[in-house]
Amino acid sequence: MLRKNPKKDRQDDLFRPRLENIIDPRHDLVKLAVLIDWNGLESDLSHFYCAGTGRPAESIRLMTGLCFLKDIKGLSDEEVCAVWCENPYFQHFCGETFFQHRFPVEPPTLSIFRGRIGEAGMERLLEETIKVGVQTGTVSKRDLSHVTVDTTVQEKAVHFPTDVRLCHRAREALVTLAKEQNIPLRQSYQRKGKQAHFMANRYMAARQMKRARRKIKEVRNYLGRVMRNIKSAADKGQMLSPALEAALGKAEIIYNQTLNPKTKNKLYSWHAPEVECIAKGKAHKKYEFGCKASYATTNKSNFIIGAMALHGKPYDGHTLKDVLGQITHLTGIKPREVQVDLGYRGHGIKDDDMEIILARRKRGTTPAIKKRMKRRNAIEPVIGHCKNDRKVGPRNWLKGRVGDKINAISMAIGFNMRKILRKIFLWLLEILLSFFKTKKYQW
Repeated sequence: MLRKNPKKDRQDDLFRPRLENIIDPRHDLVKLAVLIDWNGLESDLSHFYCAGTGRPAESIRLMTGLCFLKDIKGLSDEEVCAVWCENPYFQHFCGETFFQHRFPVEPPTLSIFRGRIGEAGMERLLEETIKVGVQTGTVSKRDLSHVTVDTTVQEKAVHFPTDVRLCHRAREALVTLAKEQNIPLRQSYQRKGKQAHFMANRYMAARQMKRARRKIKEVRNYLGRVMRNIKSAADKGQMLSPALEAALGKAEIIYNQTLNPKTKNKLYSWHAPEVECIAKGKAHKKYEFGCKASYATTNKSNFIIGAMALHGKPYDGHTLKDVLGQITHLTGIKPREVQVDLGYRGHGIKDDDMEIILARRKRGTTPAIKKRMKRRNAIEPVIGHCKNDRKVGPRNWLKGRVGDKINAISMAIGFNMRKILRKIFLWLLEILLSFFKTKKYQW
């Protein structure tokens, strides 16, 4: 079940003040709340909920409003809920009529809501930001036909992967799961494993590589003994839970990759097995751990009209078709000109109505095309702002591959909303200045 969006109630409350008597009606969040089609979001996202069973969930207006505010300010789920209880503008943006002193739901409800709507629901929120951007004049419909596409690495919030740490973490997880199932272990190696892990790190820091490799081998042997102990218990008829079987499979991958570092099937994080190692060739950071993410912006106004996470380390040119399909779906306009870098060579797209322009192209370039080619690099700072204009940091804290897809779109939503709010602020400032000019007030 789902609660309906709150309707305007003109009846006063004796003990609670109305928000419209507290807030400034000229505030940018108040103006933005009027522009968003909340009823359209409710009709499009309500099919993710059951019709008549279960406990009634909170309204779409509240949950989508919190998602917008979270992405605008770059806050975590707990922080946006804490600020919501103190900020009347946040409450008005989410559809409240009276000032509330307590948050209506718990912070984990935001995670549940994002997981429920998934990638399709987040794309609907991104589509709404594009519609509001067109309404406010932040981006024009003419700009939607000339786009720029580029990829980046969306880093995951994981430790830097080392063989000794992965082996130590895998052994600890296996020992914990074995104790939960009452599987007898000859030895847990809790004390020796911790000591060997510590000394391996000390030797690596001191560049004593022979001693470090000896300790890494020791930690790996402890992991192998625990694995063989659990497997022997399974051979004797002990039933293993699905969680223990999955952990045993991950531990076997870590055990093998420590012996053969050049193997292709590698695991870089215990709690996030979807993490991939991507070499970007940067001088300050040769490898980044996460997944690829593709962003598409308008060539002139730098407004994001497409964002998606890409798993499996695909070649950039092979992802262009899916990105252009997402742009057409979100904007309703098929791009006529696409600016890309040399990493998209061999994209294989043959469309007479669309022109793919690679960087450094010489033939067939008019002065207008050359001007737009110079603006292709403007997508780089846009991606930088998406990552760094957040208090939670540039890394992705959401779980799983679905979390990667949601986070990539959330960063785009936050960037677009901040750009729209800046446009509304400048529009209000222009009205104020024109008012003073007509009245001829003295400053």
